[in-house]
Amino acid sequence: MKARQVSSFKRFWLTLLFLTMAALAAACAPSRPAADASGPIKVTATIGMISDIVKQVGGEHVEVTGLMKSGVDPHLYKASQGDVKKLEQAQIIFYNGLHLEGKMVEIFEKMAAEKPTVAVSKTIPESELRGWEDGEAAHDPHIWFNVKHWMSATEVVRDELSKADPEHADAYRSSAEAYLKQLQELDTYAMEQIASIPEQQRVLVTAHDAFGYFGDRYHIKVMGLQGISTASEYGSKDVSDLREFLVSQQIKAVFVESSVPKKSIEAVIEGAKKQGHEVKIGGELFSDAMGKEGTAEGTYIGMVRHNVDTIVNALK
Repeated sequence: MKARQVSSFKRFWLTLLFLTMAALAAACAPSRPAADASGPIKVTATIGMISDIVKQVGGEHVEVTGLMKSGVDPHLYKASQGDVKKLEQAQIIFYNGLHLEGKMVEIFEKMAAEKPTVAVSKTIPESELRGWEDGEAAHDPHIWFNVKHWMSATEVVRDELSKADPEHADAYRSSAEAYLKQLQELDTYAMEQIASIPEQQRVLVTAHDAFGYFGDRYHIKVMGLQGISTASEYGSKDVSDLREFLVSQQIKAVFVESSVPKKSIEAVIEGAKKQGHEVKIGGELFSDAMGKEGTAEGTYIGMVRHNVDTIVNALK
């Protein structure tokens, strides 16, 4: 066989080998679900507040699956096999971030290699995030209690939906604009209502420290029996310290939360009562979860308005 024929023969087999390896690599690569032009884009969100953003911005062009329902504590939440399947079937995943869904971090990291997996908190400047109570690098994840921060989260959802489904980008932008206007009105409402409480009575005491952003934004002192995460334990000293504060400051009302057991705050009330100071439960607030689906409190705006009205009625 002549040298030229040998060379051509080698090139042929080398090319064939390269194409075979490329085909195998493509077959083994993780698939990225694409937007289905024949139906709505499939979105899975963790907490109800994020699901609500997606519904408001996406409208008829999205199919939203929420993992955590009313009354569920995201700090302690563990994903089931059914949840993992919902995440796998989604074309986009939205989560809060900042370690709110602490037990799901590894799942998000895995999913990020396969599809857009987005923390709605990602555009909030670090300088505007509250620190964790133990001084570590982590931040307070309860960003939805500052309506301005939730407006930033809405913009993240708008941009990610537009990127994944450019055919309906104009619709997403239009819906987001209308929703952002409602959020701006909500922010003004909260500011005005909390300001109507006499300053010396402007103290919000809750079961866990979820309302820090609310306190900073709307100028009300906030105290919680537990720390920022309900995974943190509270002890007898925490109970006695909060009890002494209620008695010394003559605080008349404390609040329970829909996603946190009431027994913790009830121990504080009982301790104050033994010292001759009567403290009432001013109402139930929604902290880490919204109300039931189909109710006003089952939307983000309805939840915030309920909290504001409950706090004002009890403290004013």
